[in-house]
Formats: sequence, C-alpha cells, structure tokens
Amino acid sequence: MAMEMRQQLKMSQQLVMTPQLQQAIKLLQLTRLELQDVVRQELEENPLLEEGVDQEEVIEADPLETAEQELEPVQDPVEFREVAAGEETLRDWDSYLDGYNYSSGEQQYGGDDERPSFENMLTRKGTLIDHLLWQLHMGQYSEMDVRVGEVIIGNIDESGYLRATVSEIAAAGSASEEDVEDVLYCIHEFDPPGVGARNLRECLLIQARQMKMKGSVVERILLDHLGDIEKRNYKQIARSLKIDVNQVLMAAKIIAGFDPRPGSSFSSDDVHYISPDIFVHKVGDDYVVMLNDEGLPNLRVSGQYAEVRGNGSIDSRAEEYINEKMRSAAWLIKSIQQRQRTIYKVSKSIIRFQREYFDRGIEYLRPLVLRDIAEDIGMHESTISRVTTNKYMQTPQGLLELKYFFNSGLSTSEGEFVASESVKNRIREIIEKEDSRKPLSDQKIAEILSDQTVNIARRTVTKYREMLNFGSSSERKRHF
Repeated sequence: MAMEMRQQLKMSQQLVMTPQLQQAIKLLQLTRLELQDVVRQELEENPLLEEGVDQEEVIEADPLETAEQELEPVQDPVEFREVAAGEETLRDWDSYLDGYNYSSGEQQYGGDDERPSFENMLTRKGTLIDHLLWQLHMGQYSEMDVRVGEVIIGNIDESGYLRATVSEIAAAGSASEEDVEDVLYCIHEFDPPGVGARNLRECLLIQARQMKMKGSVVERILLDHLGDIEKRNYKQIARSLKIDVNQVLMAAKIIAGFDPRPGSSFSSDDVHYISPDIFVHKVGDDYVVMLNDEGLPNLRVSGQYAEVRGNGSIDSRAEEYINEKMRSAAWLIKSIQQRQRTIYKVSKSIIRFQREYFDRGIEYLRPLVLRDIAEDIGMHESTISRVTTNKYMQTPQGLLELKYFFNSGLSTSEGEFVASESVKNRIREIIEKEDSRKPLSDQKIAEILSDQTVNIARRTVTKYREMLNFGSSSERKRHF
C-alpha cells in the first residue's frame, strides 16, 4: 500500500489558557510565603511595579484599566520616601552612637530594646558526624585507625546505622578487614550508645553490653528471640530459655527502654512554622474572616513611567517595553486581588457549612465535599481544590488546614450523617481510654460506635485506626 503526505484543512474548537489565566491559577495555589517570594521577584524584575499605595485605593480602581489609560503627570513619591528613610536612619544612627560606650573594650547598650537579637548569636547545631569525629580525634588512636574511623563515620546515616560493608570500608581506607573490625568495635563504644550498628539486633546488643548485661537474659533474648519479643510471645520465650515469665517481662521492659535510632537526637531537621492565611474571630454571634496580608506589599503601577510614555519622548521600542511591563504589573495586581477575594469567599462558605463545628467542636463536624462549596459561591471544584491546598486557617478550634473541613460522611442509625474526622476522634478517645492489659479489638470498637448510633464496619475501623497510627490490639497490649 502506497503512503503519501498531503495537506488538509480542518476546523476544530479547543480551550486555550491565556497568560493571564495561567498566572491567576498559579497564584491561587501558592501559599502566602510563596506568594511573597513571587511578589518580591516581580518587584525586582519589573521597573513599572512599585509598592506604597493604600489598599483602599487599589480596590477602588481597576489596575488593568489604570494601566491602559493615559495617566495624569503626578509627583513621584519615591524621592520623598528616600529622604524620610534617610532622616530616620540618621536618627537611629545617632541613637546607636549615644548608647555605645567607647571608654571600654566592650559594647554597652542603653536598654534591652537596643540589644541585638539573641537569634543572631545562635550557632549551627552539631551533627552526629561532628560528634563522632570529635570523639575519634580525642582518642589515642594511630594514624591508620583515625583514617579508617573517618571512613566508617562517613558511612553512618542520620539514624546512627552503618550503611557500608566491612570490605567496602577496607578498600576505601586502604586497610585490612580485621583492622576495620577493630576500629568499628571502638566506635561502638562511642556516644550515643548503639551508634555504628549494622542492624537493629546489633544496635540493641551494643546498648545492652554497655549497661553490663553481657550474658544476661536481655542479651539472650536479643540474640535468639528478637522476633518473639516484637510479637510479645513472652510465654514462648520463657519456655525456650527455661526461665520464669516474669523474668522475660522484666527483660522486655529493659529492652523497651533502648533507643532503636541512636542518631535521632542529632537530627538536623528544621522546624517549619505555619503562618495562617486566614484568621477567624468570633465577634458576638458572628464569625469574622480576616485575610493575613502581613508581608504582602501594596502594589501599584509606577506613575513616573506612565508620565514618560504619555510625553511621547521615547522611541517605539522603549514604549513597547513599557507597555509590556505595565500590562504585566496590572495582571499581577489583578490576579492577587482575585486570589484574595476567592480565598475570602471560600472561607466564608466553609464557616456557613461548619458553623456547629466552630461553636461546639469536632463532634459536630459535618460531612463536606468540594462540590458543596463550589455550588455555594458559584465556582468550579478545581478552583476550590486549589484554594484549599496548603492554606491554613486560625480558628477558635485551633490552626487547621482548609482541607481539614472536607471529609466523607458515615450514616447513623437516626438517618443522619457524621463526618469521618469526627469518627476518627471517637476511635482515638476509645483507644486512649481502654485498658492497656486488655485492648479492644477492631470489632469491639465497631460495636461501641454502633451503640453510639454510628454505623461502621470493622474494616473501616481498621483503616481509621491505622491512619491514627495506633497498632492492633495485640500490638497495643502491655504486660507490665
């Protein structure tokens, strides 16, 4: 069959996203801190975008219309701000000099307000590797031992476990495997106890031997019955070791006090603080929604460049550049305003649907889906999804992600529906109040919830229990 190429005209319809729409969607799903970075970058790149106008003025005038129309020549407020900032800087500098004492070699401050922040004096937190290298270099070891020890320590992960074989370390350190074993034994004596182990059993054995338990029941259990101790088969261990069950229970209690991740105390993970996007305050019988605009500058299109464009004193290329940057600035301002209005509408709608939760707590959280909010405020579900992603609301019930208010529902014997988050909270309360010697099974928890008019299957209880990070009844059982 012959093949040939030919041209063909075809008419079709398709949706094309304009740059303005793409920018609006991008800004809508950003967090507040990410939005600050975008605004800061745009201020640096776009000379026609500036800050310093009141928010009321921005809302009253459409920035896109302002960008397209010819602006009247206005006095640029930048010069006044620079002078005012300079005068303020001089006053601050004079105050600093007055509080500084030149008579001694130390810096003196007039009061606590003038002292530098203590955060500026913080040093970097020491890592596990730094701690181990310090112990290695403080010991009386040969040059070869130090070299091999550095290779070993360099292959220890954040949990404190060795992630390289003896042969690999020997090849990297130009030493024999026997020398590596000797140095590794020395590192096992380092702080924290259990560091440098190659598996969990070795980690726990190192800690037991540092506590002078060599040859004890604890060591025997770790050597031969680690799997049984994890499953809490205490009677099986007692029969195998031919000892009393109480001795096994005492040994299990000691083992439970060991640290399976000895390097965790040196973890370098930073704490991430959440800055809420919305504040909800109760004023009288109503809830007031306030957007968190802290850190977001008030933006405007520069009047100076608009004046230059209106004078006709620039060439066509410069005018085209100014027009492009003016449209970009106007689009950004309008997109940010639209983003804030959308977040405000969604927050108000959530409060209307979840009013009982805000008044009375998690037991009264209603089942809610994106479609409910979308129909209430006349927007698409995808827009609601973008708004509620990585956005947080500070409420009288605590700091919550907007997605927290959206959850499925379970039916009750009274024909009503209860939110899944409310059911999870009930399961958490039931497990926390149970007798640890006789923990409740998932079927028993389902029966208790059924008595509370919540119809739920055992497998659903299991799913919610695992989501709450609770173990099974056998794993929660305590013998001491």
